[in-house]
Amino acid sequence: MTTTYALLLRGINVGGHRKVPMPELRSLLEGLGHRDVKTYLQSGNAVFTAEADQPDETVRETIEAAIEKHFGFRVDCLVRDHAYLAAVAADCPYPAADLEGKQLHAFYLSGPVDEDRFAGLDRESFAPESFALGDRVVYLYAPDGLGRSKLGEALSRPALFKGVTVTARNWNTVRKLVEMTG
Repeated sequence: MTTTYALLLRGINVGGHRKVPMPELRSLLEGLGHRDVKTYLQSGNAVFTAEADQPDETVRETIEAAIEKHFGFRVDCLVRDHAYLAAVAADCPYPAADLEGKQLHAFYLSGPVDEDRFAGLDRESFAPESFALGDRVVYLYAPDGLGRSKLGEALSRPALFKGVTVTARNWNTVRKLVEMTG
């Protein structure tokens, strides 16, 4: 039995730093025994099929170690299966079908967080931008896009997600990863 996963790499290929060429990433994943490997964009999205007898965390740890060995630097990763990705899309509290992909983002998290973590954010001061929590995800509505988002900037502060790996994807990528893993 196999499972199709999405691999989400954090903080690569930004401004010429921490370069992970997608052909090399595909080869690395294939070298680990994964099949049907595909990448999406240059921002660290891959889809692959793996044996289902390994826990997601074992798959993630193996990939992170292989990336560090091959590229010479550590890259935090998240590994998510189709069911999880589809649930994130289905549970979105915003009208995703009515928005442009750049207006809605999913901040995927390595573990759960609760509302207490965001107590210091004055949500009203960011209106019309807003965010909502889901299952290991924070949904961000940013009508002018992430690049101009003051709330997105606030949510990107490392102290806010201390102890949790977080990587954001726009809604176009969220949809594409659901499709590619399905």
